[in-house]
Amino acid sequence: MLKIWTAAALVAATPPVALAQAATPVAEGTMLDVMVEGEASRVPDIAEIRTGVVTQGASAAAALTANAAQMRRVLAALTAAGVATRDVQTATVSLNPQYRYGDNQPPTITGYQATNSVLVRFRDIAQSGAILDALVKAGANQIDGPSLTIDALAAAQDEARRDAIVRARERAALYAGAIGMRVARIVEISESPGGGSPGPVLVARAQAKGATPIVPGEQRISVPVRVRFQLQ
Repeated sequence: MLKIWTAAALVAATPPVALAQAATPVAEGTMLDVMVEGEASRVPDIAEIRTGVVTQGASAAAALTANAAQMRRVLAALTAAGVATRDVQTATVSLNPQYRYGDNQPPTITGYQATNSVLVRFRDIAQSGAILDALVKAGANQIDGPSLTIDALAAAQDEARRDAIVRARERAALYAGAIGMRVARIVEISESPGGGSPGPVLVARAQAKGATPIVPGEQRISVPVRVRFQLQ
């Protein structure tokens, strides 16, 4: 997006009340607004999954007891795989009756279903596939994910911001030259909301032989920035 303003136009477009409250004087000359999107790329280094156990029982107590025993084995498998306690968090614990429905008959409870799931963060994506397989062997029968993220996201966003300024300067110089002017200085920089959203670009990575494949790929981090330049 490109906008070119003169100082007179900026003053005319500003209400008197706003002018009275403004602490910064309006810059003189022709103004150029440039909207750019800075980018940076990173290979995700964190995987998050939801895993757990779903069990059935004739009674509520039986379903919960079976679930607890199976879930303890799953948690032990996570510990044995080297997953830190801080990277495991209970997500859901539920107990629900199971019904049988018949024609023109009230529903009948036939048993109970217990569910216990945890959110697990893997800080070594290369090992996550093998750990998932170990969880299934330990009794996990519910797995959702993974969600791949970047641990040092703030640093990647800062790189994207620097890239945005470089792109904005280049574009401003192009437009200024096209109308026979030059860039004097930057007057204002503002960051648009919604920046930093990563989008996946898949790139193959080696996996342990026989393990469930988890492909980290590459994520694109973008930061939209508006830069206002003064032209001469």
